[in-house]
Amino acid sequence: MTETERLRSIVEKLRSEDGCAWDRAQTHESLKPECIEEAAEVICGINILEETGDATNLKEELGDLLLQVMFHCVIAQEEGLFTFDDVAKAISEKMIRRHPHVFAGVTYASDEERHNAWKEIKKAEKEGREWEGSYIESALDEAAGLIDKARARKRGEDTGIDK
Repeated sequence: MTETERLRSIVEKLRSEDGCAWDRAQTHESLKPECIEEAAEVICGINILEETGDATNLKEELGDLLLQVMFHCVIAQEEGLFTFDDVAKAISEKMIRRHPHVFAGVTYASDEERHNAWKEIKKAEKEGREWEGSYIESALDEAAGLIDKARARKRGEDTGIDK
């Protein structure tokens, strides 16, 4: 069993009837605060690594962020939407597609040409789904609010009120 399979089985056990009530109750929506907080803690780990050369915290926080990814994938699998392997396959294919200079032997005359090709590839990928971009502004606002709530919790200022 790979460590990825082990992590998936742990999350599945946590969400099972004989698992943990809190984990079982979670949804994509309810996990938003944890997701944003774990991403911020990865930034903290990077900062600690840069300042001290110690990667221990970064490794731990990347694991916590990976747990969030796995949690969302397990929930999605329960809902019949996609699996962790589907997510890994999608990002692998995207990286190969967006880097033809690495994976397909394409040569660009300049960094600007390579960047323009990347933008065109991305535009083609999003064709017919351009509307998705209209959600980013509100998602950034929501993330900022979640960060403010996380900051208050870390400072011990948590009021217990979610909204």
